[in-house]
Amino acid sequence: MFTDRQIRNLKPENRIRDIREGRGFGIRIKPNGGKIFFYGYDSPVTGARRFLTLGEYPELSLEAARMKHADVYRVVKSGGDPLEAAQQEQKELKEAPTLKELGEDYLKRYAQVNKKSWHVDKRILEKEVYPHWGRQKAQDITKRHVIALLDRVVDRGAPQSANSIFKVLRKMFNWAVRKDILKTTPCIGIDMPAPLRLKDRALTAEEIRTVWHGLENGTMITADAIRAIKLVLVTAQRPGEITGMHTSEIENGWWTIPSERAKNGKAHRVPLSPLALELIGESIEQNKKARQIPQDEEFSGYIFPCPHRNKDKPIERHALSKALKRNQAEDGSVFGVAAFTPHDLRRTAATFMAEAGEMDEVIDAVLSHSKQGIIRVYNQFKYDAPQKAALESWSRRLTSIITGVKGNVVPLVRKVS
Repeated sequence: MFTDRQIRNLKPENRIRDIREGRGFGIRIKPNGGKIFFYGYDSPVTGARRFLTLGEYPELSLEAARMKHADVYRVVKSGGDPLEAAQQEQKELKEAPTLKELGEDYLKRYAQVNKKSWHVDKRILEKEVYPHWGRQKAQDITKRHVIALLDRVVDRGAPQSANSIFKVLRKMFNWAVRKDILKTTPCIGIDMPAPLRLKDRALTAEEIRTVWHGLENGTMITADAIRAIKLVLVTAQRPGEITGMHTSEIENGWWTIPSERAKNGKAHRVPLSPLALELIGESIEQNKKARQIPQDEEFSGYIFPCPHRNKDKPIERHALSKALKRNQAEDGSVFGVAAFTPHDLRRTAATFMAEAGEMDEVIDAVLSHSKQGIIRVYNQFKYDAPQKAALESWSRRLTSIITGVKGNVVPLVRKVS
């Protein structure tokens, strides 16, 4: 049996010398004085003679070497080959994806297929995650890594951004576990880094008037972005659905949002009020002039085409948010009113319709909210006529607000017929 004293006193010779204790456990003395613990055995898998390095003395103590030897000895006795297992582990580690490779795979195979907002995930990964972990193996990312990243974002004064980052990371790592790319997710046991902000911002009539006219005098904002922002307020539809509007979707005063563009995956018919048609008509006229299309010819294409790229692509949904942020003052206000988002304009329209006495079912139909519970099965009514009446009433009220001229708009409770 080896002792520490014996191993310390072993002297090097001009050749490699192996001294064995038993059961394959031994120590190798190199001519340069190095001493390495090893395990020699016949592989139960291939029958070949194997030499497995356990560690170098004295960095690896005799006691620790005996423990490592006992572990691999049990593997061999049970019919395994520890050296092949180690080589396979190294191969798997070499082939394991980096965090960036995992992120790109997640975007391609999951986010782009299942999420209309996949580009948000892409932006978060590229801006907030890849710079820190991009080259690391995804399987090496730990819970401590995730917490540290989120804490940095919170500390820079962006708690809601930290929430968004965490949601993407949690979704990506859970997907990787389901696909057996990773054995576990480092997001287990981590709470949302900041309290969720309740989204309840709705503009007042005075704020609506200020914003409507402020848009006309805004800086670094295109005419199309102005009309698109206004159209969110007029129609109460989602900003991303507004920006992707195409002439092929509009017919006889109705706008049909196709299922592939709708957030809930269901086609939605939106009645267009005179004010909505006016805004759309202005954009169409602008497009015809830009493309030099004769006045007597119809225009076919995106109502709000991207000004920087191919005209066959619409402006991005985030173009509206960016346009508002470019007009944000140092105190956070936009056009002289408290900060708001394009989506807040949708909520504002719904709030005013509710104040006018519109039924919740009609407002939900306008907003294209999916019916909940048993009613989604039994109530198949489309609410087309009530929707049209509600949006036309809202259009008149909105016109009265922005012009300052009191119109013939009174609160009412309309029966659904």
